[in-house]
Amino acid sequence: MLELKETIVVEGKYDLMKLKEFIASPIITTEGFRIFADKEKQFLIREIATKNGIVLMTDPDKAGQVIRSFLRGIADKSKIKQCYVPLIKGVEKRKPAPSKEGLLGVEGLSAEILKEALIRCGAEVVGQEKPVNKEEITKMDLYELGLSGRENSAKIRERLLKQLGLPTYLSANAMLCAINCLYEKQEIVDKLKDMSYN
Repeated sequence: MLELKETIVVEGKYDLMKLKEFIASPIITTEGFRIFADKEKQFLIREIATKNGIVLMTDPDKAGQVIRSFLRGIADKSKIKQCYVPLIKGVEKRKPAPSKEGLLGVEGLSAEILKEALIRCGAEVVGQEKPVNKEEITKMDLYELGLSGRENSAKIRERLLKQLGLPTYLSANAMLCAINCLYEKQEIVDKLKDMSYN
């Protein structure tokens, strides 16, 4: 079992059940969009973030992005780690049809994929040393790499996000947060070089 120092925040009970298979840490749910009206749950998330830190792990669809953005607005951003799961097409076992966007949510992903996402976002595992700070991409790097402020930046961003298995509708700022959670700067530079050859 993986034990984290932070509390994980997911959308629903099936996500929670999936994580409980291999996570021995507190996990709370937003109950989907109910979080928008649930002042008590908002207070709880804010307090937990302040005390222990939280890891946001929402589904990779647009609804998950909306919930993620809302939660970033109600808690101290310095106490939030953004855990992005990859875009994988499919249908969860309990559902008769795929979601609107045809992507697997947290509940439909394997334990290995979810563990990797948690480790890559910087979640702290109890009993392990904190990882050495990695070199992050800055807004200036985005510009220099052609990912923002240029004529074709939106197209390049979309192509890169697709290659990385991340939602292609992310803004430049959201993309910056996602790739800094998941990748080293050099990995992104190398990926862009590979794209320019293809």
